[in-house]
Amino acid sequence: MTTRVLIVEDDIDIRGILARGLEAEGFSVGVAGRVEDALSAARDEAPEAVVLDITLPDGSGHDVCRSLREGGYPGAILFLSARDEVRDRAEGLALGADDYIVKPFVFDELLARLQVHLLRRREADTPRTVFTAGRLTLDVNIRQVSFGEASARLTPREAELLALLMQEVNRPISRGEIFDRLWASQGGLSLNVVDVYVGYLRSKLSDFVRLGGPVIVTVRGKGFMLDLRGQDFRH
Repeated sequence: MTTRVLIVEDDIDIRGILARGLEAEGFSVGVAGRVEDALSAARDEAPEAVVLDITLPDGSGHDVCRSLREGGYPGAILFLSARDEVRDRAEGLALGADDYIVKPFVFDELLARLQVHLLRRREADTPRTVFTAGRLTLDVNIRQVSFGEASARLTPREAELLALLMQEVNRPISRGEIFDRLWASQGGLSLNVVDVYVGYLRSKLSDFVRLGGPVIVTVRGKGFMLDLRGQDFRH
């Protein structure tokens, strides 16, 4: 699918350079030269990124950025402006922009930055499905956890609980935090459900423990923690 980029720039020459350059790189390009047109295009065209000038005939690019972020716009926003003061860059970034590029600019640099921010946004929108802690690996999609050659199948809730513990390895997580993240949306349950599922998970991991694998320990007054027993941890 072609990536859609919206260029908001009132200078026709700069707008044309950007549009032709991005189209040559395979992007689908929309253009706007006014605040009102920019907001309308962002709503109707749903671009993955917006390249945004600050000085516009009917307002400021800051207004566009603010409106987009307040409206929940999830794409990348890159300011492109002749304003080169630190306070200008700081203000743009504080409004929710991903980057601030000063004119005159080099197209290849703008393209590289745009691609980086698009990639970061896409990666952020993709949920993690595989978690690794030392030699312990969990695939949430198939609900399988493995340690070396040994493996075990988990229920959906057990997999969610283990994923949570693996993301906070060697740090205690309180019963309340676990409950809020996994069960708060379900009525009629108490904190005791956390202890029940920790027990289920400990049983599933018992073979791994005998092989020197990680242990789910109870930290008094703090909650539960995945203890790697000195193993190296990596995401």
